Amino acid sequence: MCCIESVEEARLAVAEGVDAIGLVSAMPNAAGAIPESTIAEIAAAVPPRVSTVLLTSLTEPDALVAQYERCGTTTIQLCDRWTTGALERLRESIPEAALVQVIHVTGGEAIDQALAVAPYVDALLLDSGAPRHGVEEPGHAVVHDWALSAEICRSVPAPIFLAGGLHAANVRGAIDLVGPWGVDVCSGVRVAGHLDLDRLRSFLAALGRTPVPEIDLRH
Repeated sequence: MCCIESVEEARLAVAEGVDAIGLVSAMPNAAGAIPESTIAEIAAAVPPRVSTVLLTSLTEPDALVAQYERCGTTTIQLCDRWTTGALERLRESIPEAALVQVIHVTGGEAIDQALAVAPYVDALLLDSGAPRHGVEEPGHAVVHDWALSAEICRSVPAPIFLAGGLHAANVRGAIDLVGPWGVDVCSGVRVAGHLDLDRLRSFLAALGRTPVPEIDLRH
């Protein structure tokens, strides 16, 4: 569940059974970006069973290590492209962090990109959209060519998340066609910039998920 903006939204998502929450840091034109202080507050409040994901556009290892340490998340989602050398340096600096590389599925070249980067990260996230201002940004809310994503899932030996324009009415079909390890949603469960409980429950019901009772977030 991406684009979480407050502890209250995190509480709602966790109570409904979400496995991970995405927290968007500042980047050009990114939807749902929040201050690092808010990311750290949410990350500290979420129970250990739920992964907290820092979405970042940084591409320099030292700068990202510092951001990761300020935010205190368990996972980093790399929204821009990284060289393999920089990824190796990042892994050496923070081996405890899970790394997820975004691949924007805009054409057949996405398959080659996924194959090249997969050995250096823990998972890939297949999203829609195109880079703007040199940054491959999240949250485009546009469906891409799922046939290409399915080819990546068949070709790449790594866990793969599917994102991009998913909502309650199409997520089951997307899973059946693509076969991802997991799915990522933002706009499909939000209304007027806020997490919507009805849309959230409909999305999770389409996945066959049920609420988790009596979740106690740490304060």
